[in-house]
Amino acid sequence: QIQLVESGGGSVQAGGSLRLSCAASAYTYSTYCMGWFRQAPGKEREGVALIYRGGSTYYNDSVKGRFTISQDNAKNTLYLQMNSLKPEDTGMYYCAATTSWCTFSSTYNYWGQGTQVTVSS
Repeated sequence: QIQLVESGGGSVQAGGSLRLSCAASAYTYSTYCMGWFRQAPGKEREGVALIYRGGSTYYNDSVKGRFTISQDNAKNTLYLQMNSLKPEDTGMYYCAATTSWCTFSSTYNYWGQGTQVTVSS
């Protein structure tokens, strides 16, 4: 079974940057669509970014131009580079994998524990 472990969260000032990592079990990227999701207190979980098996990406409009999703197949690791962070980006960030269609609304089979991102004004 696939296990996902996030890291790299923290507290930053608005305009700052963070790089999140998600370490996955072997063969994840040859089988799964991977993505990043986030959830702020009292709000619904929302999709942030997706990366397809072939490397194509898809982003929530709210983070386009600021966030970049990427993967290192050799290390079985997923990344989310977050630049120009805003207070609205605050939340718990999760990485996930699905064997279904690569969309935000698909059912994701595996989830990490999450890593907290806090952006102050």
